[in-house]
Amino acid sequence: MALLHATSSQASPNRPPVVLMHGAANSSAVWRHWQEALVERGWGSHALDLRGHGRSEGSVDGATMSDYADDVAAFVETLPETPVLMGWSMGGLVALMVAARGHARACVALAPSVPADRRDESVEIRRGVFGAEEYGITSDDPADQPTMRDLDLEERAIALESLSPESRTARDDRKAGIVIESLPCPLLVVTGSEDVDWPRSAYDGMRLPADYIEVPEASHWGLVLNRRVVPGMADWVTDWLDASVS
Repeated sequence: MALLHATSSQASPNRPPVVLMHGAANSSAVWRHWQEALVERGWGSHALDLRGHGRSEGSVDGATMSDYADDVAAFVETLPETPVLMGWSMGGLVALMVAARGHARACVALAPSVPADRRDESVEIRRGVFGAEEYGITSDDPADQPTMRDLDLEERAIALESLSPESRTARDDRKAGIVIESLPCPLLVVTGSEDVDWPRSAYDGMRLPADYIEVPEASHWGLVLNRRVVPGMADWVTDWLDASVS
């Protein structure tokens, strides 16, 4: 079990905290604007660095998706009350895995890696570490980021600062399929109209019951860092939470 670093913000004591999980090859810095938006709406949060990412201990080499979920579950158990879980991309799938264990009042997944109906045992699970270049980020120049078309230069700089090594094992684990049979809590899936990685149609076959929001003019990165759309998204998400968390 790895001890996770959390960047925390406090808000209303009458609402559960929101635990935030970043995507692959990333770290908690991507949640900067979301944490500001949540606290403005009365929701405190803990933005986690997953094992071996950002400022958390441990190594990503050989880390599985279950390792990430185990670490988050251990963090959640230290909290005084059951939180809301919220994750982006790979972190959205981690949030679903932890929520399936009964550790969430509600779950919000921003363009999550889709859970599978069954495990494909033919997929080779390898060790090793890779970086953001496998997601199309091959330059450290904010002006040269074709995957971040809806982000301004400052937002792109935050994205680049958030980058971290990633586990090859966890990526292969997702390719083989992370099976989630059911969730004991409400689920909201948020997608971006300009997201070419995980568009709304990617979830058409997902068997988990969920509410859906599609955000206009938001790319995959825009769902976490586009300051033109995050406030509106935060309104929708917190309205949904107010209605779903009793």
